[in-house]
Amino acid sequence: MRVRSWLASRRATNSTQDSNFSFSNNQSQPPKQYHASDASSSSDNTPSTTSTETSSVSLQSNLSLQTLPSVPSLQKITPETLNVSSLCLDSLKPQQNHLPVTCLVVQDNLLYAASSHEINVYDRTSLSLIDSFNDKDSSVGSVKSVTFCDGKIFSAHQDCKIRVWKVSSTTKHHKLVTTLPTPNDLLRRSVLPKNYVNVRRHKKLLWIKHADAVTGLAVNDNNGLIYSVSWDKSLKVWRASDLQCLESIKAHEDAVNAVAVSVDGTVYTGSADCRIRVWGKPLNEKRHVLVATLEKHKSAVNALALNDDGSVLFSGACDRSILVWEREDSANLMVVTGALRGHNKAILTLINVSDLLLSGSADQTVRIWKEGA
Repeated sequence: MRVRSWLASRRATNSTQDSNFSFSNNQSQPPKQYHASDASSSSDNTPSTTSTETSSVSLQSNLSLQTLPSVPSLQKITPETLNVSSLCLDSLKPQQNHLPVTCLVVQDNLLYAASSHEINVYDRTSLSLIDSFNDKDSSVGSVKSVTFCDGKIFSAHQDCKIRVWKVSSTTKHHKLVTTLPTPNDLLRRSVLPKNYVNVRRHKKLLWIKHADAVTGLAVNDNNGLIYSVSWDKSLKVWRASDLQCLESIKAHEDAVNAVAVSVDGTVYTGSADCRIRVWGKPLNEKRHVLVATLEKHKSAVNALALNDDGSVLFSGACDRSILVWEREDSANLMVVTGALRGHNKAILTLINVSDLLLSGSADQTVRIWKEGA
């Protein structure tokens, strides 16, 4: 079995010292390294989250884990030690620079960065600001996620809605098109009483509507589906062609904070219950079913990202670290192979672009992690 290692270290601004990591590797080939940017050297206390009972459906790691010195709620792999150098590639601060960066996403040559209710669009090469939208409507709450499908931009908001945008061909500015669920879908579903479900005591809601903040969006271009998750503990599936809601699944026992989907249609959801759940749609089945549960985090999982082929999953949590899960060659299983450390507060967002991993944090910085040889 081949298990690749993904590691990173932190380097303070203008610092040149190296950091040490401990990593166990039974293979003869040396592990790979990750070099990371650093835009802050401040520290903060680790947020605490109560751990919940272990699920009976679980993917087990074959790694022995112990406590990391700088991240008390995480565990590390022992005993071989590596020296990993760090390199600052670049950094930026959004216009709302006094607020946390809550979402990062790349589309073509553009970088979208959300801070509070505002979405800023940057040129990836020069990092110059191109456009800002949703900046005049603070009532919608914080922007939690941004994704793209069929030439449209989808944004998830704290006011329980998903907004759909298009870029004007003349001004190049982003214009609001509609919200999800669409008015037509709401009208069609509201006629039948069976379409209403209990969301809390003495309150019913159409099953196609999220009952709390929409925290994550993911798109699978191969099947034309959009996936949304919410603090209402649900995973919803939308069809991109007509923007209709197809499924609503109770995904976790606590708020769902993140979602990612691989090219083969496997869906990953991360929750405040400290778990990552894996969902699949069997052949000839109409609904997604639970495949497995990944349990290594000891605090709320806030962010998920997959590499291009879906073989590596990155998960960020309130404990300030990013765990790296890799698929074993011998089986369709995910195991923890490393931890990326450097942020001083909770990880809020992750994106993977080619050989780069970008992480946004409550410490108001964006870090850029690059795989080393």
